[in-house]
Amino acid sequence: MSPRKVRLVVDMIRGKSVEQALNALHFVPKHSSVPVEKVLRSAVANALNTDAGSKLNPEDLMVKEIQVGPGPTMRRYNPGPQGRAMLIRKRSCHISIVVSDKVS
Repeated sequence: MSPRKVRLVVDMIRGKSVEQALNALHFVPKHSSVPVEKVLRSAVANALNTDAGSKLNPEDLMVKEIQVGPGPTMRRYNPGPQGRAMLIRKRSCHISIVVSDKVS
């Protein structure tokens, strides 16, 4: 999925609590909300499984920082007019999320 399409969804959840973000992602009618929701759930699980995670409460976590950057682009060709080859770029992206306490 292209970074531009994913950023539309990511901008909606930046700075919200994890509970509000998951609720918003569940009802957004964009296809990019599914991978963003998976990455957010993974970030929460990673935060809870650290040494300091035993002190964390999942309800107190919030999306502190979220970024979408370009990933590798696959190049494919379709036939074009007069025997030419038309380039198709299948874009991908890297999604990174940082979750933290509401206190810090």
